Amino acid sequence: MALYGGIEGGGTKFVCAVGTGPGDLREIRFPTTSPEETIARAVTFFRQVREPIVAIGIASFGPIDPNPTSPTFGYVTTTPKPGWANTDFAGEVHRALGVPVGFDTDVNVAALGEYRWGAAQGLDTFIYLTVGTGLGGGGMVNGRLIHGMMHPEMGHIRIPHDWQADPYPGACPYHGDCLEGLTCGPAIEGRWGQPGETLPPDHPAWELEAHYLALGLVNFILPLSPQRIIMGGGVMAQAHLFPRIRARVRQLLNGYVKTPQITEEIEEYIVPPALGNRSGVLGAIALAEMVAKGQMPGVGA
Repeated sequence: MALYGGIEGGGTKFVCAVGTGPGDLREIRFPTTSPEETIARAVTFFRQVREPIVAIGIASFGPIDPNPTSPTFGYVTTTPKPGWANTDFAGEVHRALGVPVGFDTDVNVAALGEYRWGAAQGLDTFIYLTVGTGLGGGGMVNGRLIHGMMHPEMGHIRIPHDWQADPYPGACPYHGDCLEGLTCGPAIEGRWGQPGETLPPDHPAWELEAHYLALGLVNFILPLSPQRIIMGGGVMAQAHLFPRIRARVRQLLNGYVKTPQITEEIEEYIVPPALGNRSGVLGAIALAEMVAKGQMPGVGA
């Protein structure tokens, strides 16, 4: 049986897996270090698999170049991650393993995983957000992963910031108080002096967090009209955030959007990922399958 390989390349850890879907996944996790060391460790994992691997899919932290007509297709580009800027990520994997390699952002590929096996099954227009060390967003519109000039950067939209209520300047090294800068894990710790996972559910941090995230969601709901919003990542492991965010989204929309998803079914509209923390690596498996079948471009395809 032909297998597919998947790499979820995160800023702090890599997840590598082989299989065909959720039922037969074999995986390994290890810290993200230098590009040379980390990519070599991923390649070693795939070389040790006895069955043939026909394609690899990569879900990468960014920014990246996902344009198959670009000379730097498959590269990590202007990332602040030390040592990784201008790394030919997909090309290195292709040259080492000799199989075609699909390549996209970690959040777009996680969206693909949820579309194939998770909370976005049966939908064609939806958003996947991850809130953790940073905030990233991806998704589909009319059944196609969102691309254009490059890829979505949903974490860096600007939202209202009441400096009197919240004097924290924001954690984003580029924009300060963009959506990511106000809501990511480091922002919570920077604002309150301790990691979010140590704060009790009734701490004022969470009402502020829900307010900012709801502002971001409303700015996605109105132009994109997604059929569902899936929210993952370490910060969203605080399950009590979901009812707060849903309530604040309704308040901010103020009756303007009267679809059943907002007025009657918001508990099924803003949801956690059905695949848990495996959305990204399973999406990478799905991407590899699509590249192998000629349904998506890939390096070496």
